[in-house]
Amino acid sequence: MTELLQALIFGVLTGGVYALMATGLTLTFGVMKIVNMAQGALLILSAYLCWTLWSHLGIDPLLGSLIVTVPLAALGILIYRYVVERVQRHDHGLTIVVTFAVALVAEALIALTWGPNPTATTPAYFNQAFKLGSLTIPRAQLYAFLLAVAVTALLQLGLKRTWLGHAITAAAENPEGARLIGIQPKRIGTWIFAIATATTAFGGAALSFLYQFTPDSQDTWIGLTLSVVILGGLGSVPGAFAAGVLLGLAESVTTTYISVRWSEAVPTILILLVLLIRPQGLFTLAARQDAAT
Repeated sequence: MTELLQALIFGVLTGGVYALMATGLTLTFGVMKIVNMAQGALLILSAYLCWTLWSHLGIDPLLGSLIVTVPLAALGILIYRYVVERVQRHDHGLTIVVTFAVALVAEALIALTWGPNPTATTPAYFNQAFKLGSLTIPRAQLYAFLLAVAVTALLQLGLKRTWLGHAITAAAENPEGARLIGIQPKRIGTWIFAIATATTAFGGAALSFLYQFTPDSQDTWIGLTLSVVILGGLGSVPGAFAAGVLLGLAESVTTTYISVRWSEAVPTILILLVLLIRPQGLFTLAARQDAAT
């Protein structure tokens, strides 16, 4: 029983981190129908920026993530205005290609700046844990999970209670109707990219002290974040959080009771099952195409 509870604890904490890393992709994919293949590179960039603040200035990665949000939001605006938006004018489908190109360029620049060697931040709590009877709760994973809960709650609150949130929701559900009431898609797209890239600062901060990373680690994380988005449903922030936790639980239980090798196949197996049974995702309702028309 203790072994199962321990596996569940690790799964929930790890899943929260997965959800945190996928938040930005959830917004761009769900609202703008853009698969931002640069999401993994942005995560790695934010991890390196948090590592730099920690190694040179002694700033904790969790605190450093608040600082990193500013340059990342600015980078998101630049990517949208000068890359994505221009490509959309000609062919919306090419956005996946151009964001993949951005990811490759970003990976090369990161390697030139920080080098190819594995890196990780090691704050005082990265190898410490709380004891709850016979159970162990790693402090680093717990702090990252709480950060994920806070970011998810703030984003959901912003989407439900602010004018910008209502505008984003309207643009996602009925773009033509949104234009009729004065919502400019270009302006909303800029805000979405700024918010989406800013949130990668928090995912990158968690990544920086939970895992070792290199410039080419983006290949792993873009696949994982896509898995979370597909499982949770397009554009659903709470759905992405729930899907991340589900994925973390599945990986943890598989590792504990079957094999580490099989745990690596868990995202692929879950995606196949969801696409066969519920293509719209586990936590969103299917939209009627005739109603949208």
